[in-house]
Amino acid sequence: MPFTPTRDRVKNVQIDTTPKRRPEWIKVRAPSGETYQWLQELMRSKSLHTVCEEAMCPNMGECWGHGTATFLMMGDVCTRTCGFCDIKRGQPSPLDWLEPERVAQAVKDMKLKHAVITSVNRDDRKDGGAPIFAMVIRRIRELHPGCSIEVLVPDFKGSLEALKIVLDARPEILNHNVETVPRLFKIVQPQDRYEWAQATLSNAKVLDPEVLTKSGIMVGLGETIDEVEAVMRNQREWGVDILTLGQYLQPSKQHLPIERYYTLEEFSELKDYGLSIGFKWVESGPLVRSSYHAAEQVRSLSVVHRKLYGDIAA
Repeated sequence: MPFTPTRDRVKNVQIDTTPKRRPEWIKVRAPSGETYQWLQELMRSKSLHTVCEEAMCPNMGECWGHGTATFLMMGDVCTRTCGFCDIKRGQPSPLDWLEPERVAQAVKDMKLKHAVITSVNRDDRKDGGAPIFAMVIRRIRELHPGCSIEVLVPDFKGSLEALKIVLDARPEILNHNVETVPRLFKIVQPQDRYEWAQATLSNAKVLDPEVLTKSGIMVGLGETIDEVEAVMRNQREWGVDILTLGQYLQPSKQHLPIERYYTLEEFSELKDYGLSIGFKWVESGPLVRSSYHAAEQVRSLSVVHRKLYGDIAA
């Protein structure tokens, strides 16, 4: 049966605001190179946005240098005010129904093997913009067969109907990031609810048992290891197949502070724990983000991809 979320409680949380010194193992390269410049020009020429730029992803230089990017759809203004995110917030513009065509054309021009599609939250719409996700999935299939598709979706406020619109288009991966532990939810992402994340991820498996489900957790915001492991167990109960664990990095002084940096050993231990409780794939490290090694995940695990293409894009 589909999961129906109910209202959760707001909890008072205190976070230490003392600045923390960045450890030597966290090094971010500035984006550069011919491929990076070409991609930047391509995005601008098609009036497209990438979450790589908007969210200041630490892997942007590496990924763009290899000709990959995560497309940000439905504008560059989000209706929510998450304390960790550098995407602009406010009242968004009306949806651009031609955007899926431009994204699909860009995927073809880039000759991608794996496309990651995400969006801002669009709480101004009852469907959360779900039809845009479905349109771009279907158009990429038409223009660039063999390319696997991952959608990193909002929680749609737990809406089963909106989620079904996306899954009916059959992406290989349905990703929704939990981001943090329940105790910190109302400080880290005040308009979100843990139960909406649960509904999105657990209902995805009800609607399409073959889709790979994926989620991510940021660490370093004041949670404990025990709390992280509890969320990981929850995600396995919801049927999540793939987990990403990464260090929160403060985009600016106006964003939530870093409570602490996790060590490389802690990331390794969390990966081992995740695999021990049944995740099919775990990426865990300081600079790991949602789309890290996503193409490898699809080609190793996706039933949908094999049914669509066999070995065409292996």
